[in-house]
Amino acid sequence: MIELLSTSPEHTRGLAAAIAGLARPGDLIVLAGQMGAGKTAFAQGFAKQLGIHEPVTSPTYTLVHTYQAGSTTLHHVDLYRLDHTAEVDDLALPELLDDRSIMLVEWGDVVDLGPHLHVELRVDKDDVDVREITLTSDDRRWAPRWERLEAAVHRWIAPGDSR
Repeated sequence: MIELLSTSPEHTRGLAAAIAGLARPGDLIVLAGQMGAGKTAFAQGFAKQLGIHEPVTSPTYTLVHTYQAGSTTLHHVDLYRLDHTAEVDDLALPELLDDRSIMLVEWGDVVDLGPHLHVELRVDKDDVDVREITLTSDDRRWAPRWERLEAAVHRWIAPGDSR
């Protein structure tokens, strides 16, 4: 687990860009946290690092936005409006995620999507401008990248975290 702090949307975008620099096609990244915690700002920074220059907005109503970044496709998914697992199944997300794509899923913690990098964003209880961000993973594909991930996000490491 890596615990981080972001003090602005720009910092959240920078943190996401650092993670995007280590992301590989086939990666699934779940963005969790309450409304307004910075999931879309994270997606914007991630996409920009991949070389996507068009506006990145939350796909709340369309459910999936797809962007091309060279030979890599970024699928940005938002499951907020879905009430049932069957509705998520109808999106056929496993078919979208292949060896040429990366998938970011906002509100992806509402269903089991399989192995992924989990990014939990929370508004700090004492300062609404600060975001506490926790990175965890149950995806063995991230294990060989974990030390590089820690190094890439080092500037955002929360005070008191042992790393």
